Amino acid sequence: MIVLQPGTASLALLEEIWRQGRPTRLAETARGPVDRAAELVARIAAGSAAVYGVNTGFGKLASIKIDPADTATLQRNLVLSHCCGVGEPLDIATSRLMMVLKLLSIGRGASGVSWPVIAQIEAMLEMDVTPVIPVQGSVGASGDLAPLAHMAAALIGQGEVFFGGERMPASQGLAAAGLSAITLGPKEGLGLINGTQFSTACALAGLFEAKNSVLQSLVSATLSTDAIMGSTAPLLAEIHELRGHRGQIRVAGAMRQIIEGSQIRESHKVGDARVQDPYCIRCQPQVTGAALDLLDSAGRTLEIEANAVSDNPLVLVERGEIVSGGNFHAEPVAFAADLIALAIAEIGAIAQRRVAVMVDPTLSFDLPPFLTSAPGLNSGMMIAEVTTAALMSENKHLANPCSTDSTPTSANQEDHVSMAAHGARRLVRMNQNLSMILAVEFLCGAQGVEFRAPLKTSPALQNVVRAIRQSIMPLDIDRFMAPDLERACALVKGACSPSATMRQIGQIAK
Repeated sequence: MIVLQPGTASLALLEEIWRQGRPTRLAETARGPVDRAAELVARIAAGSAAVYGVNTGFGKLASIKIDPADTATLQRNLVLSHCCGVGEPLDIATSRLMMVLKLLSIGRGASGVSWPVIAQIEAMLEMDVTPVIPVQGSVGASGDLAPLAHMAAALIGQGEVFFGGERMPASQGLAAAGLSAITLGPKEGLGLINGTQFSTACALAGLFEAKNSVLQSLVSATLSTDAIMGSTAPLLAEIHELRGHRGQIRVAGAMRQIIEGSQIRESHKVGDARVQDPYCIRCQPQVTGAALDLLDSAGRTLEIEANAVSDNPLVLVERGEIVSGGNFHAEPVAFAADLIALAIAEIGAIAQRRVAVMVDPTLSFDLPPFLTSAPGLNSGMMIAEVTTAALMSENKHLANPCSTDSTPTSANQEDHVSMAAHGARRLVRMNQNLSMILAVEFLCGAQGVEFRAPLKTSPALQNVVRAIRQSIMPLDIDRFMAPDLERACALVKGACSPSATMRQIGQIAK
């Protein structure tokens, strides 16, 4: 069981929750602030003054006062009316992370949501009852209304959930897990459906996968460099220290460690007629390092947002007021998602060019065409390289910014929106494309260094090649290649443990 202190959750802890799906609850110290905010809401709800979100309609209907006897119905109606999400369901891991982020937000004691609602979310996380969240429908202000409404609906026994590996009505899933539907009190429906937790969860998932791909790309890039007998002079520490970018320095340092001890490298240190390698070899630290810095910047933004109170209105207990603001606007998340998308696209772009170099005998320093020993009769890696070009191009299109888009909604009340939701959702597809690009690079790199025998690559890269060959044989003659690509992609994504070396790279580059 992971115990969260609102306001302090780190990226590392959130990634652990996302990857491992461990039960999560709030620290008991959060109960006091939560109770005080709920008590203030209850007092205001019983009074005669109109307060938005407590005893009024919503959005353009905020001027309509609601009778105190109807506040529970108001919240239920709000949740159900906002369940307008469409499209495929969000994956379970990210749906659970979204629930955890909502716990962190309402646990700050500024949303007016009572402890029994928190307990319901905690119980669903513990019992693996996961709301079915359609991925389309949010424009990122006023928060992620439709996705969060589907989450909130499951708490009250409406909509659908995943439980025991099956999709079923929420009432059935709650009952099967020994849980009961709850009734929402004043402001609780609004507190649940307002906020950026869907966008932030999707962006965090995209960040976690992108960072894994960066670390894997350090290995594949070094393998490619050795395969084409590229120069390692551009990795010298002094070069990168003179520029000063932290990511660039980290990447160059990691690649130096990975290639250490390579016989291939030592064989052409002296007397190599080539003066300079193509940019995709020579400028790897500059490009991948810049991408790593972008991911770090996006991570800092998302860590703040994960711990933020982003619903509306906010319950300011010390002032004794409930005040409308705009924390639900997901512009920071949209910008972060755009940064992640740019990093993913560029990591894939330079990796694709390395693949292109390896299959081209005019650039690969005498490797056979398309990395096959019998070219002509065999096409080797020819179309695998074309596949990487297709995926690279697709990612370039997907990397176009989403944060610069906006459209008025809700009768022009919400007249500028962030589009953070689809900015974050596209990262799943982009990361999948990048993983496959790197998978092909690993296959080409392994094939390339094997053609350099009897010279051997570095001990670290020998371990990598050995791990690849445990499930994917060398491409001696043409064969049906799609399964090879899928197995290699699984290695890159970590579905299989590639090797101790690959795991160590993550520590090198941190």
